[in-house]
Amino acid sequence: MRLYLASTSPARLQLLRQAGVEPVAVAPGVDEEAAVAAREAETGPLGARDMVQLLARSKAEAIVGARPGGGPIDGLILGGDSAFVIDGEIFGKPHEPEVARERWMRQNGRAGELWSGHWVIDHRGGEVRAAVGRPAVATVEFADLDDLEIEAYVATGEPLAVAGAFTVDSLGGPFIRSVTGDPSTVVGLSLSTLRELVRELGVEWTELWDLR
Repeated sequence: MRLYLASTSPARLQLLRQAGVEPVAVAPGVDEEAAVAAREAETGPLGARDMVQLLARSKAEAIVGARPGGGPIDGLILGGDSAFVIDGEIFGKPHEPEVARERWMRQNGRAGELWSGHWVIDHRGGEVRAAVGRPAVATVEFADLDDLEIEAYVATGEPLAVAGAFTVDSLGGPFIRSVTGDPSTVVGLSLSTLRELVRELGVEWTELWDLR
């Protein structure tokens, strides 16, 4: 069974590979800011839970009808999105060093929530048959970094391209004191949640393994 990943996130791709799944990555091309703005114009401000689910679904639906490799999609489509929350404020990717530095000064030695959204479309046989999704959350407690550590970490560029300006599976790992919840949620998707969703669609998780 083939899994199509509607994301260009290297972290999500690597996470799935480590779990025995070799997905077909397809860029969804979703304007995330526009999608959130359009929904908020209808419903008002979105919390992190609803925002990550909106974007996960938007990304998955964006590649329905795509033909990666020249052929139709035949398998399951996964869309995902992540956001970090501290003091009730939602943070995505900082992009700029100064923003990442400010984020770390705020979260240093404290704890926040990392939300990951999931949307899985059953696209077996080349057509949409069903879809399921839900978010997962993990609480992240940070170590106390000194100014030199923060400066050095920001200078690597790693925190600029990840929600919350940190990773748990790379250079940022030593700066995380604990994770409460599925640790993979912090990487970009909850593997345990994804397994549950896949099974809800009538597919065994082990059918996605590519162990060659």
